[in-house]
Amino acid sequence: MTALLPNARTAATHPITPEWVKDAVFYQIFPDRFARSGRVTGLNLQRWGDEPEYNRYMGGDLWGVIERLDHIQGLGVNAIYFCPVFQSASNHRYHTHDYFQVDPMLGGNEALRALIDEAHRRGMRVVLDGVFNHCSRGFFQFNDLLEQGEASAYREWFHPEGWPLNPYDESQPARYAAWWGNRALPKFNTDHPAVRDFLWEVAEYWVRFGIDGWRLDVPNEIDDDSFWQEFRRRVKAINPEAYIVGEIWGDAHRWLAGDQFDAVMNYHFTRPCLAFFGARTLDHPMNERSGTGRVDPVDAPAFAARMSEVAHLYHPEIVQAQLNLLDSHDTARFLTAVGGDVTAYRLATVFQMTYPGAPCIYYGDEIGLPGGPDPDCRRAFPWDAGEWDHGTLTLTRTLIAARHSSPALRRGEFTVLYAVGEALVYARHTGDSRAYVLINGARSAARLPVGGVQPGTYRDVLGGQTHTWTADGLATGPDLPLPARSAVVLIQE
Repeated sequence: MTALLPNARTAATHPITPEWVKDAVFYQIFPDRFARSGRVTGLNLQRWGDEPEYNRYMGGDLWGVIERLDHIQGLGVNAIYFCPVFQSASNHRYHTHDYFQVDPMLGGNEALRALIDEAHRRGMRVVLDGVFNHCSRGFFQFNDLLEQGEASAYREWFHPEGWPLNPYDESQPARYAAWWGNRALPKFNTDHPAVRDFLWEVAEYWVRFGIDGWRLDVPNEIDDDSFWQEFRRRVKAINPEAYIVGEIWGDAHRWLAGDQFDAVMNYHFTRPCLAFFGARTLDHPMNERSGTGRVDPVDAPAFAARMSEVAHLYHPEIVQAQLNLLDSHDTARFLTAVGGDVTAYRLATVFQMTYPGAPCIYYGDEIGLPGGPDPDCRRAFPWDAGEWDHGTLTLTRTLIAARHSSPALRRGEFTVLYAVGEALVYARHTGDSRAYVLINGARSAARLPVGGVQPGTYRDVLGGQTHTWTADGLATGPDLPLPARSAVVLIQE
């Protein structure tokens, strides 16, 4: 597949995105909290599973991820997105010290090499988090600025505003630009040619190393289309199928014209799912403190209208590559945000796995791991299966298997057929492949209409029943009964 030209904004009328993403189910891992192998020793760590703290480590590492790939693959996941893995003095590693070294606490470059090789052997892709807007106080070039002041060889790499710089004393001005004023995160001067070349070289290095794409942290704060156009050109020149997905929370048309990103983290998907599936149980104070902000309940007609809009917000090629998430390391977990209502999370998962775009599971959601706003949303994964919600785990596996088996669920058009009260029915269709999804969000049983369905035999992947449509409609009647808070996913046989 040919990458777009670097300055092809006017010519990019038909964006090109990686084919594999359209068939992908992602799994997001916060490395410090997923799995501890025991191979990295001599560290001062919290006890695994203790309440997470901003400045403490649990000691998860990439060797631990390798040991747990059976669990990830057993879900049906075929792509992993990692929060930052590069050397850093923070458990989240958004404070990058060295862009060319995987953190020794995670196992170093050797562990990433082994992880990529094993993931690829299993047919799984690996996407890394790229933090290119800012670095850390420990980044060598910024450390030189702190040591040498105005005489630093790297003075133009940053935005000094006076001397001396003050990296630690919160009672005094920092005198340099930092991300949201956080003096631990000095902002790069990405107008400087040496900085631009350095960051592009980082991007190229790890794509050559074997990663399958970049998730870009706060890329809107590098307010320069030419920077991201060149980033794309260089990455795609090495691997045209590399995935470039930006963390853009609002409108992203500027970055999705085909010359910068393939997709964005789809928070336009997240908020409506909270509002509809959690309509009766939303924890408003929790959400107001979380990354999603306040979410107000909506009914099925409003939800259907919004999700139809989101499904057509960007070019169809982009929509199929969007990263659809219910929660992330930046938000309260969905389960907690909806007041612990397991049915809300399960129904939202049904929708996530049957909607256009690439679903992304935040580690632990599949077994019912709760968590409030940061740092609580970054709990250690409980590897004692006795603590798991096996109903949610089984549902997740079943839905992912259904998605993989149905071209309609992966790549089909999204059409709402019925939206009344708390009931929703929609179709996915592409070519000869069709699927229909019926969701009863009410607290009582209901019969939902399934008229207009193409004749044929359909299997309910959740209930196991098989239904046959004729030209006159469903053989068993014009509608289907659904228990309270349940769903039916019908796939054409």
